[in-house]
Amino acid sequence: MMRFIFTLVFIFNIGVTNAQNTVNNTLEKQDYEYFLDFFTSGNTQVHKEALKYIEDHWKESFEVMAVETMYFLRSPSTSLKLLNILQKKTKKYYPRDFDKWYEYIWSKQSSYPDAYYTFKAILHKAIDSRFDRYFLDREHQSTIRLDEVRWGGVKQDGIPPLRNPKMLNAKDATYLDDKDIVFGISINGDTRAYPKRILAWHEMFTDQVGNIPVAGVYCTLCGTVILYKTEKDGIRYQMGTSGFLYRSNKLMYDQKTQSLWNTLWGKPVIGPLVGKGIELEYLSVVTTTWGEWKKRHPKTTVLSLKTGHRRDYDEGVAYKDYFSTDELMFTVQEKDTRLKNKEEILAIRLPDKTEENIAISSNFLKKNHIYKGVINHNNFTVFTDQSGAHRVYFTKEIEFTSYDKTSLAQDSNGETWELDENQIKNIKSGKTLQRLPTHNAFWFGYHAAFPNVKLIK
Repeated sequence: MMRFIFTLVFIFNIGVTNAQNTVNNTLEKQDYEYFLDFFTSGNTQVHKEALKYIEDHWKESFEVMAVETMYFLRSPSTSLKLLNILQKKTKKYYPRDFDKWYEYIWSKQSSYPDAYYTFKAILHKAIDSRFDRYFLDREHQSTIRLDEVRWGGVKQDGIPPLRNPKMLNAKDATYLDDKDIVFGISINGDTRAYPKRILAWHEMFTDQVGNIPVAGVYCTLCGTVILYKTEKDGIRYQMGTSGFLYRSNKLMYDQKTQSLWNTLWGKPVIGPLVGKGIELEYLSVVTTTWGEWKKRHPKTTVLSLKTGHRRDYDEGVAYKDYFSTDELMFTVQEKDTRLKNKEEILAIRLPDKTEENIAISSNFLKKNHIYKGVINHNNFTVFTDQSGAHRVYFTKEIEFTSYDKTSLAQDSNGETWELDENQIKNIKSGKTLQRLPTHNAFWFGYHAAFPNVKLIK
């Protein structure tokens, strides 16, 4: 998630003060309120008393509140005094290296109290009045560590999703070059391309594709584009960008309940929907080039530049600096150095059938254009075309021996099969084999979401 720069003047208004009063009706001042004093009062004596209380009553649960308070404080002198207390109590000396502080906190069992939800709600409500609904009074409705949820630098939908965006016929998309990267999808014969150069500025689209309501979610930080069906058990979820991250992976929210959803899991992780067994079904997304996609699908449609927003949609502009290095914008709890952070992998999993999870290096697959594997006792074959795009099919007992790196493959019996976006078909017999939904991701982000993933490289 790109960190947009806001001028954040943390003078809490009456609404925030009322929120604080609502969640704390006791006469005794609670610990977290001393941290909020730095924002709710401009009185230096109040600040001095807050610092003294924090130092005299220090406990481990103060660590994350101190770090988050320093992150937002605009008073260098007060921030330094709080930092000195933090360093003295923890015997850790990271100055204002927030990634280091978070790594230290995450290296231990979580120690924050239930009141940390309230602290986080009030603190972030100063940025966006909708943020408190994510956290307020939800201490028993979270499946992830709350101290791993970090603000990404934008308000709710501050990176605006494209809702029912305008599409063009392929011949009219003159703004695209054949080498431009696109994310291709096909549902019930409705075939579309979403150029990376546009989607990187919006990180999400919601639409009806092939008469199926979907959300395409692009986490630029973790390099993942996932296509979800947004209707589950008769309920249609209207998804958006929350403004928060979990392990450098954007968290979605649904408009009705304001629950936060993990993008890679497709599940609500904080809020009223937690524990209700909801998991969105995901579909395949192909990362390829515009030239290769339109050659395969001449009737495809593609995003128009007329998005309703003013952005520089030239190729490679969005996140240019981030994509050009292996450095992270937001650290994660644990890194796995078997691959570089942003090396691309193909993710293969069947969440409704097994916890088994496979990540295959895209560089490995480019050298092995046909790769056969097994998941949940089912044989699959990955075909990687000349653009580097991967398509995966359940191939049962069939062995494929050659692939033209476009759309035709041959099996060990000499029979020819044709690949499309939903199946692979035997040209002679008409037999078909089902497509396995997959997507690409950066290694660091996928491993952070699935630490027990099996890596093939």
